[in-house]
Amino acid sequence: MRAVIQRVTQAKVVVDGATVGSIGPGLLILLGVGKTDTSDDAEFLAEKIVHLRVFPDGAGKMNLSLLDTGGALLAVSQFTLYGDTRKGRRPGFDGAAPAEQARALYERFAAAVRATGVRVEMGVFQAHMEVSLVNDGPVTLLVETPAAGAEAAGQP
Repeated sequence: MRAVIQRVTQAKVVVDGATVGSIGPGLLILLGVGKTDTSDDAEFLAEKIVHLRVFPDGAGKMNLSLLDTGGALLAVSQFTLYGDTRKGRRPGFDGAAPAEQARALYERFAAAVRATGVRVEMGVFQAHMEVSLVNDGPVTLLVETPAAGAEAAGQP
């Protein structure tokens, strides 16, 4: 699994003109699911993200996690994170999980984050979404599960 993490002061997702998810301070997560990903990967990523120290402490150092700050998380499914642009001019998506698997793991990720006590909002799986955010910092990170990182490096 791959996640683009953005620290935000606010973020929202709109589908067909209606807001379906909205948060104040916290993290916007763009989440991609790969073919080889499992429920263990979803739980690993959720645990990693809620404990990631990306919020400033009293001295301005990135020393606090989402759990420490009481912030919320907005999760948006994004299969294009598995787009391969190494050949040609059109991305290939062979590494992305099929829709049923991706939906299940996206929902598993959200459930694992909720289990930590963090408020979770979500986009609409497979919908055309308009995502808006105010990036705080800006702080933007890429986090991958160990298997996704190995695949990206060309390792089995």
